[in-house]
Amino acid sequence: MVALRTQQIIADETGVGDTIDPLGGSYYLEWLTDQMEEKAFEYFDKIERVGGLLNAIKTGFLQREIAETAYRYQQELERQERIVVGVNRYQIDEKQPIDTLKINEEAQRRQVERIAMVRETRDRAKVEDALDGLRKAFEDEKANSMYPMVKAVRAYATLGEIMDAGRKVFGDYKEPPIL
Repeated sequence: MVALRTQQIIADETGVGDTIDPLGGSYYLEWLTDQMEEKAFEYFDKIERVGGLLNAIKTGFLQREIAETAYRYQQELERQERIVVGVNRYQIDEKQPIDTLKINEEAQRRQVERIAMVRETRDRAKVEDALDGLRKAFEDEKANSMYPMVKAVRAYATLGEIMDAGRKVFGDYKEPPIL
């Protein structure tokens, strides 16, 4: 069954059946790679035309692109213009139970205790110094914040404390509306 599904995925989702010898001299793979590279650079140019990546995020350009692409992709799936093995072709009719993640309450309690112990036993002054350095790096647009972040982690600052340092400088992120 796995071998059959593998062949179906390769045939239907890669298009290798559309050429006589897909690996002959690797010209087909080279062509696919060239196409992907060309499309990527076209998209990078499009992002630059809207003012760069940060402006694309601030104006909601990327969010709109993602929403539109997801919609178009779903439409292609439903019209079977795009084939995804197991989704809109070669489905198995048997219903598989969905495993849901259930957090073990004892494990959760132990983890909370471990974090509390780390907070009690760490050098608080070292943590505060590291978080202060991280805040300063965030405030300086030219600074590399990675080294101060690593210093904070090594001082046993928690993820929440590191994120709070960023929030103090940048505020909470609010996704721009999709127009």
